Amino acid sequence: MNALPPNPSRELLAKSAETVSRALDQARSLTELAARQAETLAPKPPAAPALMPFFGRNPFTLMQEAMEYAVDATQRATLFWDTMRRAGNDFVEHEKQGCPPVLVFDWEMVVDGRTLPRRCNYALVRIKPPAGMRAPDPAMRPFVIIDPRAGHGAGIGGFKSDSQVGVALRRGHPVYFVIFFKDPEPGQTILDITAAERTFLKRVHELHPDAPKPVVIGNCQGGWAVMMLGASDPELMGPLVLNGAPLSYWAGERGRNPMRYTGGLAGGSWPAALMADLGNGRFDGANLVLNFEALSPGNTWFRKYWSLYEKADSEPDRFLEFERWWGGYYLMNRDEIRWIVENLFIGDRFARGEISAGPGRNGATFNMRSIKSPIIVFASVGDNITPPGQALRWIADVYRDEKEIRALGQTIVYLVHDDIGHLGIFVSGKVANKEHTEIANTLDMIEAVAPGLYEMRITAAEGSGVNAGYQVELVGRTIADIRAVSGEAENEAFPAVAKIAAVNQTLYDLMIGPAVRQMTTERTAELRRQMHPMRARRYMVSDLNPFMLPFAAAAERVKAQRAPAAADNPFVAAERAMAERVGDAMDTWRDWRDAWTETAFHTVYGTLAAFGVAEATAEEEVAETADALADAPAVRAALARIAEGSYAEAVVRMMILLARARGGVRRSRLARSQALLTGEAPFAEMTSAARQALIREQTLVVEMAPEEALATLPGLLADKAERRRALAAVEDVAGPEEELGAPAQAMLARLREVLGLARR
Repeated sequence: MNALPPNPSRELLAKSAETVSRALDQARSLTELAARQAETLAPKPPAAPALMPFFGRNPFTLMQEAMEYAVDATQRATLFWDTMRRAGNDFVEHEKQGCPPVLVFDWEMVVDGRTLPRRCNYALVRIKPPAGMRAPDPAMRPFVIIDPRAGHGAGIGGFKSDSQVGVALRRGHPVYFVIFFKDPEPGQTILDITAAERTFLKRVHELHPDAPKPVVIGNCQGGWAVMMLGASDPELMGPLVLNGAPLSYWAGERGRNPMRYTGGLAGGSWPAALMADLGNGRFDGANLVLNFEALSPGNTWFRKYWSLYEKADSEPDRFLEFERWWGGYYLMNRDEIRWIVENLFIGDRFARGEISAGPGRNGATFNMRSIKSPIIVFASVGDNITPPGQALRWIADVYRDEKEIRALGQTIVYLVHDDIGHLGIFVSGKVANKEHTEIANTLDMIEAVAPGLYEMRITAAEGSGVNAGYQVELVGRTIADIRAVSGEAENEAFPAVAKIAAVNQTLYDLMIGPAVRQMTTERTAELRRQMHPMRARRYMVSDLNPFMLPFAAAAERVKAQRAPAAADNPFVAAERAMAERVGDAMDTWRDWRDAWTETAFHTVYGTLAAFGVAEATAEEEVAETADALADAPAVRAALARIAEGSYAEAVVRMMILLARARGGVRRSRLARSQALLTGEAPFAEMTSAARQALIREQTLVVEMAPEEALATLPGLLADKAERRRALAAVEDVAGPEEELGAPAQAMLARLREVLGLARR
């Protein structure tokens, strides 16, 4: 008997009901958004009147203070404009030199990507230690730092002594830096760059055959480059460090992180393609830098310059140092910027494993689950370019839960700063001397960390004085913790953006792009680049402008006759109050702009998604059950050997059981664990890979069968003397028992009982 066809009216009713439900959800979402924005945009308490400092002062004294202020303000204005002139001259000279890296350290070329079969404008250089610093030890783990190519030039990771480069050099590590040149090679692609970086790492291995695998550090956009390398060539990678690196572009908090909406409101990737076509096939990085500045106009367009004016005696050197990097603009090929925008910013395809690894990879994609090296992620709540959600959400997208992370033998550690901004992650001396130093210290012992998900906490060590140092603890965390930190990620508006962006890009490619390319020449493209406001405003304050020339001599006279106003001068106080009002007004404009941006985005794309205009996605995989995870080959093999082994397996298993009970581990215990695993028999005779395999296998055993792991311990240790030796080693690593906490103390008691060594 033939089955009856489905009733069309019933299907129509079901789809209508689904659409109505989504429309109601969209209305509810917009209502919640409006309420949140109303709270954010509520008027702030009025500031104190700028004239308050003048009340109650003697008129004659006030006149004298006015004259002092007039002299001081004029002198500061002269010093300010002279500093701007010097910055403009630095920019002109930097452009003439081809925008070389702004590394403060000397370096030598190791591999030039422009000479490789797949040519690109990247290169690997070796950092030379400054005079007076000890020479790097070639047997120590090398550090390889990859800077972001996001408009600026290379060198942010080492443009001052207190930096990532400086931290590694002072510890005696060989340091390599991946730089890039201003102009891309003709036809180069992102996958060409990945191939070049693969060659760079192979060369580092050749130069340091006796050293552990290199630490690879990715700053900002360099982070996804590092992760692509780790996914495609895991055997080349040591620990990975991602600093302010965006990997989940749709994630973030509503009411904050407005940058993720920009691509949607622009209609997708076609504006980037237009800019590249107007550049005769090359995209100007100055456009990206201008977008960064627009995120916080109060800071970048006013407070930065106000601070220079207010502190004209002390601020110029710091200002000029930063401007040397901020003012260097690099170019990308059309295909490069389109790849980045379509695959990452708009498509968010990396975390979903949808980016092709390119020719010669048998159709494989970049899959983050393929990464086997430990990963350390450094993010900040104060980062408005890569907020914590974009830096961390990929963990929840790639792994079902923390149990799967452990089962796959992966170690992920994240650190979230409370307030530092995006650039501060790379350039702040305080961050370099605290967070980056402690990350480097922890990397020495990362192999002793059992697989899992951890949060790194850095607190002041017990003791007095500024040199007391820091105490580091790795605290066990869950995927639920990552979701709580990363904010919104499941949002149908973003898939709708991807759909509309693809349509717009197709229309541009068919109807507009060919005409633009036909009308563009290299001369018109270069003229556009030179007239870009990011360059023009620097040319205007350089010596190319004859009106700026007198400031050099005037500044020298001012320095010789400097007469700063008193700190309590009421005109100085009024000036500061007015500056605060200007900055606050710009912040208010920014808040209203961001609120409009977010509302418009969710109104347009949320409504489109509600009516079914969204990217077609495959059915979600059914979540793996614990039984399915237990059927994985690595898990089955580890459980089959649960009763096999000897002293080494027993010691590692007991340390993992104790760490699991405690929920975290301090670095002091990690140091003792590392000393045991690298300095005492039988561990000292093992290779690093063998120790890692042992730790991963025992982690699987403890994770999947904790009670059986405990019960089979006696069978791994031949006699009572061997058991005493093993327990003593574990107790030495654990440290004073009174500091362990109740759960760890209870586990230690169980270990003694199982081994027949219970205290009487």
